[in-house]
Amino acid sequence: MKARAIAHPNIALVKYWGKRSDALNLPAVGSISITLDTLATDTRVHFDPGLEGDEFVLNGVSHAEQGRRVSRFLDLFRARAGVECRARIRSSNNFPTGAGLASSAAGFAALARAVDAALNLNMDRETLSIMARRGSGSAGRSLFGGFAEQRRGQFDDRDDDAGCHSLRAAEDWPLEVVVAITETAQKKTGSTQGMSRSADSSPYFGAWINAQPDDLELARTAIATQDFDRLAEVAEFSCLKMHGLAMGSRPPLLYWNVATVDCIHAVRAMRDDGWKVFFTVDAGPQVKVICAPGWCSRVAERLAGIAGVTDTRCCGLGRGAYVVV
Repeated sequence: MKARAIAHPNIALVKYWGKRSDALNLPAVGSISITLDTLATDTRVHFDPGLEGDEFVLNGVSHAEQGRRVSRFLDLFRARAGVECRARIRSSNNFPTGAGLASSAAGFAALARAVDAALNLNMDRETLSIMARRGSGSAGRSLFGGFAEQRRGQFDDRDDDAGCHSLRAAEDWPLEVVVAITETAQKKTGSTQGMSRSADSSPYFGAWINAQPDDLELARTAIATQDFDRLAEVAEFSCLKMHGLAMGSRPPLLYWNVATVDCIHAVRAMRDDGWKVFFTVDAGPQVKVICAPGWCSRVAERLAGIAGVTDTRCCGLGRGAYVVV
């Protein structure tokens, strides 16, 4: 009753922001993402009858609050497997945690994959994505490699239609991604809290939801036809709309810093010079620059010269969460 799994963070191109059910962690909108290959979460799970409670250690440190969240997540699997055994979880990230780099998505994807293996549940990937989403709204996408879509679903009292599926394999369109890290500390307002604030107070929230189906269709078409320019347009539009929505909340949510803005301007200048690049920014200050194949090193070098950029990571598109044998 133990297993080890690795998962990679995913970066949303058509953004997820807002929930329509806290109890089932149902998204207010669908989303489309790419899974990276260099950044990773490594998680080990051991169900031990001798334990009185679950134990959760992240990056060598015990976390009581996150441990309670993990325990509630494990309860979903224990109920499915018909067991009550507590578990010991050891997880580590090779990238900043809680800083806008989808560490929770990778973390819960790796945990779901490991628990599924440890309890011999053998769920198919889409069913497992529904379970993973209960832990983190974007975790289901990290179960898939390459390009993935999270469906919004239609029901408010059940979630079996709100899973994820693959849109295109990584090797079919091997885009590259440069992550410009501008801050390593945890963000002050987490995504869950930020989404709730936007839904409750932003005057733009309704328009955000209504516009999402068109953005999703544009992105699907761009991915199917490998139309880089069309994907760039819809991804940047979705990114800026999400942050506009967040900034319009009360009190306002501003996840960017000065270096974030400077990186965005730099990417736009690169594109004006003919470089095949576009940017996206999740709920944090880090900038992700998606590049056509062959552009990654040049983009990383340019971004590294911007004041406030402390590190750059070059990534390709990676595989979905997997069990380490």
